[in-house]
Amino acid sequence: MIRLNNQIRLTRKEIEVFTKITDLEPVGIRTLGDLDAYVTRCKAHYWGVSEQTEFVHWLIDREYRQCRRVA
Repeated sequence: MIRLNNQIRLTRKEIEVFTKITDLEPVGIRTLGDLDAYVTRCKAHYWGVSEQTEFVHWLIDREYRQCRRVA
């Protein structure tokens, strides 16, 4: 992720990874709030208590943490 003041931009690789994990492309992500909303939307899309759902949520969280570490 590239950050300039309050604006962010996901790299091509980050977009590919988020899309591969969620099958929902992160479009229009310009702020950390947008990224937070995207993550929330993805987790709401894949809801439940199964091991598979928990694993998808873990993957989303892992990628999110990696992005935030860079910022």
